[in-house]
Amino acid sequence: MLETQVIITGAGPVGLTLAIDLGRRGVRCVLLERNETSIQLPKMERCNARTMEIYRQLGIAEKVRDAGLPREAPMDVFLATSMADPPIVRLPYPSVAEAKAEIAARNVGQPLEPYQLISQYTLEPLLRSIAETLPTIAVRFGWELTTFTQDAVSVSAKVRTLNGADEILRASYLIGCDGGASTVRKQLGIQLQGEGNIRKLRQALFQCEDLYERIPMGKGRHYHIAEGPLFPFIILQDSTRHWTLHAAAASDREMAEIFRKSLAMPIPFEMISVNEWTQHLLCAERYAQGRVFIAGDAAHLVIPTGGLGMNTGVGDATDLAWKMWATLGGWGGPQLLASYDAERRPIGLRNLRASRSAMIGRLGWRAAYSTSIREDTPDGLAVRAEMARRFDVEQRKVTEILGIEAGYRYVDSPIIWPETGDGPDPDNPQYVPTTWPGSRLPHVWLDDDTALHDHLGPSYTLLRLGKTPVDTRGLECAFQELRAPLDTLPVDSERARDICGCDLLLVRPDLHVAWRGNKLPEDAQAIAAVTVGYASASDSQSCGPNAKTIGFD
Repeated sequence: MLETQVIITGAGPVGLTLAIDLGRRGVRCVLLERNETSIQLPKMERCNARTMEIYRQLGIAEKVRDAGLPREAPMDVFLATSMADPPIVRLPYPSVAEAKAEIAARNVGQPLEPYQLISQYTLEPLLRSIAETLPTIAVRFGWELTTFTQDAVSVSAKVRTLNGADEILRASYLIGCDGGASTVRKQLGIQLQGEGNIRKLRQALFQCEDLYERIPMGKGRHYHIAEGPLFPFIILQDSTRHWTLHAAAASDREMAEIFRKSLAMPIPFEMISVNEWTQHLLCAERYAQGRVFIAGDAAHLVIPTGGLGMNTGVGDATDLAWKMWATLGGWGGPQLLASYDAERRPIGLRNLRASRSAMIGRLGWRAAYSTSIREDTPDGLAVRAEMARRFDVEQRKVTEILGIEAGYRYVDSPIIWPETGDGPDPDNPQYVPTTWPGSRLPHVWLDDDTALHDHLGPSYTLLRLGKTPVDTRGLECAFQELRAPLDTLPVDSERARDICGCDLLLVRPDLHVAWRGNKLPEDAQAIAAVTVGYASASDSQSCGPNAKTIGFD
């Protein structure tokens, strides 16, 4: 019998990210993947700003960028009748290099890292290579979880190994990152809720060496072809030599003809693969049961519109990793792991709503299509103008949702010290920097041109902003009594104080704000007990009639 601390099943981006996070924290884990090799299909092709911030915390952001689309490549989105025709609409978006330059030039609380286009068949082997360097992680490809049992102290998993033999693994926890058909979720009897089997499409992967340099309308990331009823959707992959096509084709063979027609140029290409996939908008009824958890596609299935699938899963991973580290380390209270469902499931449901909104918007601009769209007539001009108007509005629900990506807030979390009032809109698609408890700490450039985020370690951090004279020893001692690690970081920058909006911030290991104020309440132990998981926020005095006087008098 092989014993470890955590078993992770599923070595996609979510499982690999989770393993790396745990492994870097010294948690021993076994990562199981039933396939013998990493995925050969592109699937996802963009890490959003929040995911790249997480990868920066893990020290791998630049490795991801080096492996992905070149930093200088434009990220524009086009609508056109073919790849050879002038665009009906061009929505310009900055390259990574341009976005990073803008972030460096402005100190307004926007996310520290921009997006990065990287195909999943590139990202997975990269993350695997990083995981395999960590002595705390045992990576096992060709090993498949078949069944498991759990009791009050451990989980026992039966695994079929690469040579066909059965092996028993025992761990403190099991995490299923094993996709939409999750074995872990099914064996727990957890149901998916929402809209399933919405629509079937095919995705084809093409190699087309010359296309990127020959597109008359210009280089970009997404090309929507206004040709009903299929509306082919062509996506650039990170090599700039590979492309994917999504369309509701009747057969695999038809995909090659759709691609040829969409190009409308005599360019040689090779169709490498075709696979059928189904659109779902589903979320698990719960994310955990006992000592077993689910994350990523095992917990939520969204339509790729908006790029919220894998990126939501990476958010699951970083939330779960630090809580598991704290619990296994003996200092995390029982509410920590219990809060995983309370924090991440509402984000899963929220992102389903955002994905649905983007899908409806896409159907809306497509509804303006008429066969006269190519005609040089008043009717053709009117059709193009109406489609352009709708596309300009609706496509932004896909590509301009930084608030959904990085502005999410853990509302009513049992381990976040609550404030009175409703707080900022947690569903705002536009990102607005805030330190309202539960929100992600805004990025701030300090006076020495370093990023505030980069000064925070793997533990809790108490930020003392704007040269505040407040005595914080009460909170520091409360953390010591709980044996919970806490770093105290003085930040003299007045700009940081202005953006953060208060003198004191308690920041969790995942960069989310657990408490804020301009002074400590008399019972600082209560703040420590809630945020470390020994008491629930709903039971704390902060929910009583004196809540508004705590911290901000």
